[in-house]
Amino acid sequence: MQHYISILTNTRLKSRNIYSQYSSNYVEMDIEFLYKAVPQLAKVFRIIDKIGEGTFSSVYLGEAQMQDGRREMFALKHLIPTSHPTRIAAELQCLTVAGGTENVMGVSYCFRKEDHVVIVMPYMEHQAIVDIIGSLTFEEVRLYIYHLLKALRHIHQFGIIHRDIKPNNFLYNRNSKMYALVDFGLAQGAADTQIELLKVVRQRPSQKGGGSTGKQDTTQRSKAPTRLHPKTTTVTTASTSLLLPPRQHTALPPSSPSSSTTTVTTTSSSASRKALVKRKPQRTVHQGLTCNCYLTDRVCNICMSRKQQVAPRAGTPGFRAPEVLTKCPNQGTAIDVWSAGVILLSLLSGRYPFFKASDDLIALTQIMTIRGSRETIQAAKSFGKAVVCSRDLPRQDLRTLCETLRGRRPSPADEVTPLPEARGDCKVEDDERGWDKVPDEAYNLLDRLLDLNPATRITAAQALLHPLFKDL
Repeated sequence: MQHYISILTNTRLKSRNIYSQYSSNYVEMDIEFLYKAVPQLAKVFRIIDKIGEGTFSSVYLGEAQMQDGRREMFALKHLIPTSHPTRIAAELQCLTVAGGTENVMGVSYCFRKEDHVVIVMPYMEHQAIVDIIGSLTFEEVRLYIYHLLKALRHIHQFGIIHRDIKPNNFLYNRNSKMYALVDFGLAQGAADTQIELLKVVRQRPSQKGGGSTGKQDTTQRSKAPTRLHPKTTTVTTASTSLLLPPRQHTALPPSSPSSSTTTVTTTSSSASRKALVKRKPQRTVHQGLTCNCYLTDRVCNICMSRKQQVAPRAGTPGFRAPEVLTKCPNQGTAIDVWSAGVILLSLLSGRYPFFKASDDLIALTQIMTIRGSRETIQAAKSFGKAVVCSRDLPRQDLRTLCETLRGRRPSPADEVTPLPEARGDCKVEDDERGWDKVPDEAYNLLDRLLDLNPATRITAAQALLHPLFKDL
């Protein structure tokens, strides 16, 4: 038996060494390709390693010798050659106009050779939230959110909607207490934007962050008359089920309070419409509508054949605001504030990622399990969307939810399993980190950040004046 375990261990070690060698060779090939694609880089930088990779870019660590003899580290962001020139220029303009201050990353240089562009930024050593979330103190969380809101207030003053706020895009150096908001590749201009190029950027469909993101032209609208509702989608999972024709997607939310089935339907809405069109057995067309499935839990063939409503959807799944998930055409800086609220929810509960869904309507249903179905329906109505839910999902108390997930209070019916590091002896460590003295102001701010209605959601500037930050 021991001989067998020894062989198995040696096999695993060999596999890891082979994988490590393969990865190293892969990185060396990438660096060599970058040198060939943009030859000017070799005159300035010694590229050391590849430190990040996304759908639209790869990031490398480079070292340069300055004129005064110092050696300085930089992050080199190589954009994919298929990126639209206007989009690249808009990202650069965001960095040059708003970057370099208030926790927003600036730009140092930019290199271009034909369709290859490399943006050079100061390198900031940082820790991934997923690696340190279990050891963060409440004070560290408070400072993290405070500095994130400072960065959001700053870019929102320029009319920049970041659209992809998440921990991976807000760098955090735990030792030096430094913060930096990065990656403006999906940035969009608000109505009053001061970034000229964001006024002309037209977003196109693309992929981002492990899920579909529709970077679409916000000036486009559905060509259907206002009284015609677009394709309706009905949803179902083990705790919240979403049925998507022709295939089914299921995903369990990380903290689902219910195990019964919930069906959700979203459609366009108009204030002049009646609340519900009753279903009839015969196939009749109601006056003013082209079908009779409006605001019901089914989708007819007429609605299935209609074009999808066009609205911006760029962003990472799990951090998208309700108005993004329901394809509201009018989106503003409030979507960044919602994402900051999701980050705070993760940090207070010790769960990252908090929401994880393969589909927008599954994501909306997960939000309902936390914020309540009636509240979601009412908020959607305020921005012209109708949401139908097959059962009532009560709004949860945020303190109770977060403390339950942290293992600080028993979970009713064992519906939620505490994290391993939140049990037993670790509760003493939690107390030392200040998690036994989280003030009500923290959960009040969380409630304001996760306001389902973007019109009443707190702004970044208002949030900085919240009592939670009175000594800052």
